[in-house]
Amino acid sequence: MHEVAVIEDPEAAEVSLDPVRARLLAELAEPGSASTLAQRIGLPRQKVNYHLRALERHGLVELVEERRKGNVTERVLRASAASYVISPNVLGAVQPDPEDSPDKLSARWLLALASRMVREMGELITGATKARKRLATFAVDGKVRFASAADRAAFADELAAAVTGLVSKYHDENAPGGRDHRIVVAVHPCAEGVTKETP
Repeated sequence: MHEVAVIEDPEAAEVSLDPVRARLLAELAEPGSASTLAQRIGLPRQKVNYHLRALERHGLVELVEERRKGNVTERVLRASAASYVISPNVLGAVQPDPEDSPDKLSARWLLALASRMVREMGELITGATKARKRLATFAVDGKVRFASAADRAAFADELAAAVTGLVSKYHDENAPGGRDHRIVVAVHPCAEGVTKETP
């Protein structure tokens, strides 16, 4: 089971968003059969089987084992990932594009950048999985509490200068066998604070 899977197929995304199927995916963090799931979520086994077949068709659940119980073969399934992210690729022509609104101080531009990251990482993870290779990535996540808007602006200026300096130091346009890497640095209010504080 993967920690996170990126759903890139529109039909798979539609299947995963159904409330019953989303509940089944959550329940299948641990392997289960249609009959055990039916008891847990309070639906008839036939209805659970119907939803499980839809999830299995799109690779969202996988077969763990088959067990004989009398005249019946019980299929034990589990979710193919612990959690799922839907790629903006699902939206086709209307997916967010940072090039459409390059206002670097806009929250919508930041959202478009994040969407592009999800899309690209989904494609990279899919390719790396098929090639049975590890994907080299690096990320930093943290919190900073600013005393004032002026401090926040000063922090942004210093951070931009530091990143620009590092890029200048390590970027080699003509490196033989080199590979481009994307750098995204973002600062935004924590979601739990937006209702209490002025943005």
